[in-house]
Amino acid sequence: MSERKTGLTYAEAGVDIDAGNELVERIKPAAKRTARPGTMSGLGGFGALFDLKAAGFEDPVLVAATDGVGTKLRIAIDTGCVDTIGIDLVAMCVNDLVCQGAEPLFFLDYFATGKLETEQAARIIEGIAEGCARSGAALIGGETAEMPGMYAGGDFDLAGFAVGAMERGTALPDGVEVGDVLLGLSSDGVHSNGYSLVRRIVERSGLGWDAESPFGGGATLGEALLTPTRLYVRSVLSAVRAGGVHALAHITGGGLTENLPRVLPEGCGAKIDLGAWEMPPVMQWLASEGGLDETEMLKTFNAGLGMVVVVSADRADALAEGLARDGETVHRIGVITDGAGVSYEGRLL
Repeated sequence: MSERKTGLTYAEAGVDIDAGNELVERIKPAAKRTARPGTMSGLGGFGALFDLKAAGFEDPVLVAATDGVGTKLRIAIDTGCVDTIGIDLVAMCVNDLVCQGAEPLFFLDYFATGKLETEQAARIIEGIAEGCARSGAALIGGETAEMPGMYAGGDFDLAGFAVGAMERGTALPDGVEVGDVLLGLSSDGVHSNGYSLVRRIVERSGLGWDAESPFGGGATLGEALLTPTRLYVRSVLSAVRAGGVHALAHITGGGLTENLPRVLPEGCGAKIDLGAWEMPPVMQWLASEGGLDETEMLKTFNAGLGMVVVVSADRADALAEGLARDGETVHRIGVITDGAGVSYEGRLL
């Protein structure tokens, strides 16, 4: 008879269940901090529960959104600066969700890596919890997948899933018409789109992630480019509840050129004055270093505006003042017109 082969374990195959359990315990306080009315269960179950009635809804319609962070992750991995990448993940989902007029209720994350490093993973998920706390969403569940052979070195990937609700009949966009005013809300920088081009521009510049940022901010280049996506949830929901908001457009991949038409009814276009705001220094540096023309900037990046609010003309001043009180930098950038698509006047660069 042949000798019995030495037994293997899951840990020897590259998956450490104990590390996964340690991570769950580590992040429980962060998740608990995001609890809100409607939260029914903590982490660790097979599913996560949420009570819509306890959240204050009478006839709710659910709205769901999912997204990732894209190749911005590459900078976070290469620099080891992973503490805010979770905020990006939440923002990319909940900023989309509010464009439908919905209030974010809860969030779930999916974190996949080749080798689970508990400290790194905890910092990432604590960032997710911070994003949830800032946007009023409960972090009620998620999944950590250790997948040896699928991800090299310290690589990881993130995906997020947000669910919100609104009362029936309150969905946006609604009532967009010729003459409505466009209010642009400043971004905090590149946010989470266009990073394949950003990384190519940085490579061309010859700068390392640890070089001093060439566009200011008192940080390294890597840290500056990891500035997290701005969360617009609380300010724009306050504006919606104040009345007069007809549509919201989250300016992500595709920029103003591709995203604004998504909220315009047939027969309506948008005319934008490119002189109504100034691009942030990071955008100016990317345009200069990459030799990017205006069309490329407007179609790839947010160009300095992370959200556009379409409002009735008679409410524009009041809503702009309210958004400013809630911490937004507001620019009156244009109007809704007859026709289709987005047209520009003036110059961005």
